[in-house]
Amino acid sequence: MLRSTLRLSTPAFKAGMMTPMAMRSPIAMRSHKMFGTIPQPPGHIVGTVNDAAPVPPANPTKGSYHWTFERILVVGLIPMTVLPFATGSISPVLDATLGATLLIHSQLGFESCITDYIPKRVYGSIHNYAMYLLYGGTVVGLYGLYKIETEDVGITGTIKKIWNA
Repeated sequence: MLRSTLRLSTPAFKAGMMTPMAMRSPIAMRSHKMFGTIPQPPGHIVGTVNDAAPVPPANPTKGSYHWTFERILVVGLIPMTVLPFATGSISPVLDATLGATLLIHSQLGFESCITDYIPKRVYGSIHNYAMYLLYGGTVVGLYGLYKIETEDVGITGTIKKIWNA
């Protein structure tokens, strides 16, 4: 509706139906206290529209280097995934490399999800806890990969067993 046609004296405003959610719900107003979020400025804008955006410092673990490493990892996964099932067998070294590459690929993907959906500027320490849980899960996965490779038939052998069960 146009602003001029919607007046504060209309029945919808008087009944409280068209008030913003934060004004109607005390829980929504106190969400930063419940979830430990950091209060943000309106529109997430710091400064004015005329201020230049700050340029982040160069970091080899983030940015284009990180993206290039992820692309190389994904391209390397393609032949390592197809080769064992096309040839019927695989060396233990290549099988361990496949498992480690899959683990790193998963860890980087989940790290991107945490960075996108639990941002540090909003959630603060919750972001750090999520990252610690991810790194702990990666270490547990690495230990499981070691056990499968040394005491069992390996990643591809396990997948073949599950597929033929």
